[in-house]
Amino acid sequence: MVFVLVAVAVVALLAAVHRYVWRRLIGDTTRKGGVARRAGTVAAFVLPLLSVGAFVSSRAGFPFWLQQVLAWPGYLWLAALLYLTLALLVGEAVRPLLRRILARRDGVAGEPAPERADRPAEAPAEVHAAQVSTASSGHGGDPGRDTAPGSGADSTRTAPPEAPAPAVADPSRRLFVARAVGGAAALAGLGTVGHGTYGVLRGPRVKRVTVPLAGLPRGAHRFRIAVVSDIHLGPILGRAHTRRIVDTINATGSDLVAVVGDLVDGSVADLGSAAEPLADLEARHGSYFVTGNHEYFSGAAQWVDHVRELGLHPLENARVEIAGFDLAGVNDVAGESEGQGPDFARALGDRDRSRASVLLAHQPVVIDDAVEYGVGLQLSGHTHGGQLWPGNLLAELANPTVAGLERYGDTQLYVSRGAGAWGPPVRVGAPSDITVVELASPHA
Repeated sequence: MVFVLVAVAVVALLAAVHRYVWRRLIGDTTRKGGVARRAGTVAAFVLPLLSVGAFVSSRAGFPFWLQQVLAWPGYLWLAALLYLTLALLVGEAVRPLLRRILARRDGVAGEPAPERADRPAEAPAEVHAAQVSTASSGHGGDPGRDTAPGSGADSTRTAPPEAPAPAVADPSRRLFVARAVGGAAALAGLGTVGHGTYGVLRGPRVKRVTVPLAGLPRGAHRFRIAVVSDIHLGPILGRAHTRRIVDTINATGSDLVAVVGDLVDGSVADLGSAAEPLADLEARHGSYFVTGNHEYFSGAAQWVDHVRELGLHPLENARVEIAGFDLAGVNDVAGESEGQGPDFARALGDRDRSRASVLLAHQPVVIDDAVEYGVGLQLSGHTHGGQLWPGNLLAELANPTVAGLERYGDTQLYVSRGAGAWGPPVRVGAPSDITVVELASPHA
């Protein structure tokens, strides 16, 4: 019942937002019955349907080609709707100010509006009658003097002045303001989405961070781990996206590669070939993988087998010793629904705590378990850094750290913003990254 109420509330909110955007961008700026208004109205119905189709198609198992057809316009419209709405809301504050400036410029502030073009002109016959009446008064047409009937002398009286007509906004000015504000909002909103899309399709940039790690031997000083998370291969991001990521990682010359979950949004059958460039990853101590929540939406067991075939080493609640420190990995918490959730006791319970340790865990929320088991450094993703501002504010409510390096007791947590995007292939205020974490020994 709660789910139904939430769904109804979301649909009602989206309908209201679409109505508002249509009114400001189409209804206020186009002529009724014109081609532009008709096209805008059709788009206002079709685009949200494509967005729903993009969501439903991937979860209902539609043919992959159909998912790809629906994904681009459907997901991009969601990002466009967000930033168009934000820009138009800013425009609400600008709108009255612009009207006031234009009124003052035209010198009509507080004065009657100019005669509207659609107001009927005074009838010629009425004008002629008024002239005849004025002439017959015998006062040279002075409308302020009149002669009372039957008197031999003039009886002067002043006619009451006409009250000024109420000021009416000039329709042409209203249209100009609507088009100026709407055009600026469209430029700002769509420009933001375009720039954010380019950032995703261009591929992630490399970040570097140095992390002092207690217990790390001198021989492992400056050991480099290339951390990549949230690649999100799917209907939009495919093999070319994987190739860009692999080439970027290989160029860093890192000692180890850590793929920290959410590699895919789809099945091995649809996306197995898109992941194949991962076989070309180069690192002296190999490449390691842990599951994210999206793997459990896409067939985690099949993906674990597939990445193993590609040469990566899955860490399913397991640990290995590398270059003088322990590298552990736990399954994502989403695996609990399949009885395959994180098992810290299995991964870390019997280790020597005097040794340095690095934990791969997709979601930052397991940091409390990492602290309990004496982990020195946890590497995570999942948050995307918020992906679409102001989504970072929501991400902060659900995660202890949204992006970057923070300390929790004796445990440090580093959260990558991820290398891809979920849903809209757009990032605003949260650029994608691959992070090279350089470990520093206290003995160096």
